[in-house]
Amino acid sequence: MGVRLRIVMGLMAGLILAGCSADYGTDQHGQKVPAASLDGQWLVINYWAEWCAPCRKEIPELNHLAEEGKSKGFRVLGVNFDGLRDADLAKASQALGVQYTVLADDPAPRYSLPRSEALPVTYIVDPEGKLREQLLGEQTATGLQARLSALREEKQ
Repeated sequence: MGVRLRIVMGLMAGLILAGCSADYGTDQHGQKVPAASLDGQWLVINYWAEWCAPCRKEIPELNHLAEEGKSKGFRVLGVNFDGLRDADLAKASQALGVQYTVLADDPAPRYSLPRSEALPVTYIVDPEGKLREQLLGEQTATGLQARLSALREEKQ
C-alpha cells in the first residue's frame, strides 16, 4: 500500500472516529457545546416545555442539582420538548429561570433515548453514553442525586 493511500485512509479513519464525539450543537445562549465538555460524564437530561406545569415546578430543583454536579462529576442538560431554537429557546429558558445548559439539538439519537409523550421526562446517561434510567414525572434534586449515587455504585 502506498504511503499516500495510508495517509488518506488514516485521515478518513480519524474523521470517522471524530464523528463519534461530534459536538452537541449550541445551547440556549447560542454558544457551541463541545463534546469534550460532556463526554465521559454522568448526564441528567431533562425534557421540558413552557406549557408543562410540573416542568416549571422542577426547574429550580434541576438548577440546584446542576450546581451540585459541578463538584460531583455530573452535568444537567435541558432539552425543549417543542424543539424551540435560537431566540425562542433563549426567551423560554430565561422566562422559566433555567440556569443549566439547554441543548438546541436533541441528543436522543446520540444516546438512543426513547421518545416520551409524557412530560417532564428525565434520562440518566452513564459516562460511556449508555442510558441507565428513564424517570417520568416531576423530579427533585434529592431524588435525582440518590438515583445517580445508586447507579454509580452499581457501576463499580
